[in-house]
Amino acid sequence: MTQAIRIEKARPEHLREIVAIVNAGATSVRRDREFDRWQDYRPAFDALRDAPECDIYVALDDAGAVVGTYQIHFLKGIAFQGRPRVELESVHVRADRQGSGIGRQMMAHAEDLARAAGACLVQLTSNRERDGSHRFYHRLGFEQSHLGYKKMLV
Repeated sequence: MTQAIRIEKARPEHLREIVAIVNAGATSVRRDREFDRWQDYRPAFDALRDAPECDIYVALDDAGAVVGTYQIHFLKGIAFQGRPRVELESVHVRADRQGSGIGRQMMAHAEDLARAAGACLVQLTSNRERDGSHRFYHRLGFEQSHLGYKKMLV
């Protein structure tokens, strides 16, 4: 069953719920590096919202509760004649709402934004621990095309 939601740009009053959802979904590499003092995330939230090349969105249920979130970044490059590419980050659906179509709706929303910006592709990374997420992205037409690397600095 697809859950009725609305997707909009995140506002400061959504921050507490965003932090809770993102931290609840933390994988082992982040689990001990994050914290629940949601107010401490405000400078990062403001910087993300103020940057012209990115945004943060929330999925809201009928009661206005945040049930999902994602960040979208428009990256410049030389490939594809300079068309931007879109990178999605921190795609999370609240645990009690997973499997209800919210993630699919958020991804469709992100793809609409990418197409409107003339992007050549949408890319994302997913922690190797997230087998369910990998199946989800494959069902949406994403292909595992690259091998990624990260180096933690914190």
